[in-house]
Amino acid sequence: MGKKIYVGNLAFTTTEESVTNLFAEHGTVDSCNLITDRDSGQSKGFAFVEMSTNDEAQGAIAALSGKELEGRQLKVNEARDRETKGGGRGGRGGY
Repeated sequence: MGKKIYVGNLAFTTTEESVTNLFAEHGTVDSCNLITDRDSGQSKGFAFVEMSTNDEAQGAIAALSGKELEGRQLKVNEARDRETKGGGRGGRGGY
């Protein structure tokens, strides 16, 4: 099973194809998801890349963290699971 990688500080002109090509230099890219604004379609400046193996993912993180792409210094690290949001009870719980 692969590893999901967070790629931040992307230029707003960066495409999924350019991110995929960059990571493909370090292994097999299973998927690349450039996050965009749902209303405007404009990039939000970050993406998630999934590599085929953990070793490929770790190699890509080590090689690309801090690397410059389109004039921006990339922030590359292991993606964290989304945190669950509160239950909407204002933290009073226990009813």
